[in-house]
Formats: sequence, structure tokens, C-alpha cells
Amino acid sequence: MPQNLLDFDLEGLTAWFTELGEKPFRARQVFHWIHQSGVADFAQMTDIAKGLREKLQQQAKVAAPEVKYAHTSTDGTRKWLFDVGIANGIETVFIPEDDRGTLCISSQVGCALECTFCSTGRQGFNRNLTVAEIIGQLWVAHHGLKGEPNRTTGEISDRPVTNVVMMGMGEPLANLENVVAALGIMLDDHGYGLSRRRVTVSTSGLVPAMDRLAERCPVALAVSLHAPNDALRNQIVPINKKYPLVELMAACRRYLVHAPRDFITFEYVMLAGVNDAPEHARQLIELTRDVPCKFNLIPFNPFPDSGYEKPHAEAMRVFREILQDAGYVVTTRKTRGDDIDAACGQLAGKVADKSGRVMKRMQKETA
Repeated sequence: MPQNLLDFDLEGLTAWFTELGEKPFRARQVFHWIHQSGVADFAQMTDIAKGLREKLQQQAKVAAPEVKYAHTSTDGTRKWLFDVGIANGIETVFIPEDDRGTLCISSQVGCALECTFCSTGRQGFNRNLTVAEIIGQLWVAHHGLKGEPNRTTGEISDRPVTNVVMMGMGEPLANLENVVAALGIMLDDHGYGLSRRRVTVSTSGLVPAMDRLAERCPVALAVSLHAPNDALRNQIVPINKKYPLVELMAACRRYLVHAPRDFITFEYVMLAGVNDAPEHARQLIELTRDVPCKFNLIPFNPFPDSGYEKPHAEAMRVFREILQDAGYVVTTRKTRGDDIDAACGQLAGKVADKSGRVMKRMQKETA
């Protein structure tokens, strides 16, 4: 079977070329063609020797996941559904803004962590994505969007994707090896040349993996917090039972020693009547007092049978002001792409659940 070259970072591609008896600079040339130029046909790599092109055509391929459909929201947000195997699909979202273009990438087919308010988590879990499936989302979006004018300014850029957030389907740090390899391609000057400050990995709090990420590829970090105390977080973010808040806060402080930014972003999905009271805001202040951070408040985006409701605007205002009055930087995430189910927490894709979690939940709900 041909080797998919999207599975290699530059170091891995160089090693593979060495096995073919080729010099390292050839790997850099091909890497450049694939990621900077978006070329998948070896015949079009015109500065590569004909003999090597023929060898690559026989032994290699450049294959991103197949796009099953692409939708565009009224606000310009794009969503792709990629086919990653029988009955499995992942979703990727591009959010255009005046000064940036942010791509939200998936790392797993489904998610095993079962955060109760997340549509992806309710679909169960099938498998980790390969490096090619992770970086392929960027490859398709980045090169597919080239040449399109900015919706606001009308300017055309050859770098439509300026920021990447690993906040799509799945828990990135549960697929650490493949995520780190994909991050390496994003950051490589021969690849996409993104800054570490413009690449963000989100985690629900896998503490050992946070430490490994800090050692191997520290990028900006966002922690899906969603609750200010263990009792509540145990209910809505079950991984907290394994890594409680005292351990999570300590891991955040350790990560900041290596991080490209001097703060952690705490993501906080606000659920009406669950975690949006003034007392919850005051508990957050105490919890994060020793962790340089900012808060990103996210109004819950409803999906069928979620059991949760969107918070009232007044509750969000009071919550935000309590944090701001304590000196925190607080942003409120705009709801983008909700008309195409591309908003935060709405990505579901298609998951052939191997975990049995969906069946167990259904049995529990009907018992």
C-alpha cells in the first residue's frame, strides 16, 4: 500500500526518504510542495528529478480525508464533514474574522470523555485520528480557501488560515503522539509556519499528557474548565474524578513555565441554572488565584435532548463583571455558525461507537 506522506512531519519524511536512498534536501522539497503549495500530484513537483517523481508515484500518495460535504453559514463560517471510514465522519470549522482566520480541527472520531453538555461526547468514541487525518483538515481548508476575498475587507490572502485551535471533535491529549506530530507540521517553516502563539490545544484536563505536551511541543493551552469546584465538575466533566482541580491547577502552573503565552485560557461553557450563578464566579476567583489566566465564557449552544439551556444574558453579564472586577481578562465567545451546527459544542459528525457508551446511556435513560 502506498505511504501517505501527510502522515510524516519533516523529520519522519526525511527518514523515509533516506530509506529510499534519497538525500535529505529532497524530503524538504517534497514537504514544501505538499504543505506550502498544496500539491498532491508528484508529476507537478517540477523541481524534483523525474526518476524520484516516478518512484513516489509508485510508493507514495498525498491523501487527505475525503470531503463529504461543506456548508457555509450566513456569517461566513465554513464547516466540512470529512469521511474517515465506514460510518465515521469528523467535522472541521473555519471562522473568518477581519484580522484572522481560525480553523477548528478535530483530533478523534467522537470522544470518550463524556462531558455531559457536549454533542460530540454523546456520540460515543470510535478511534484516534491519524496524523494525515489531522493535518489533512488544515491542508484541505488552507489550500481550498486560498484566493477567496475576506468577507469584510475584500482583500485576498495566500494565508487564509492564520490560527489553529484543536477544539473540534475529541480530546487532543488523548491522541498525544499524532497531535504532536501534526503540530510539528503546522509550526514548521517548511510547512505552514504558524507561530506557537497562534496554535492552541484544548484539553479537559488530562494532567500527565499536559506535562508531556509542555516538554515536547508547548503551544498555547486552553483548559475546558466549566465548573469552579470538584463536586460540580465531577458531574459535568467526568475526567475530573481522575484528575481533580487541585491537580489540574498545578499542571497549569507547570505548563506556563514552557508556554509561548504567559497565561492559560480557561474555557467555561455557561449552563443556565447549573454553573452560572454569582457564587460560581467567586469560586472561580479563588480557584485560579495562583494561575495567570483569562476566561472565555461560552453560552451553551443547544442541541436535541441535551438537558441544558442557554444562560440568560443578565446572568452572563453579572458573571462576567464579577470576574472583571477581580482583575481578570474575560471574553465572551460569539456564537458563530450555529445555523449549520458549527458552534462550540455542536460538532457531532458521524461516529460508529466502539465504546458502548451510547448504548449504556440509552439503557440508563430508559430504565
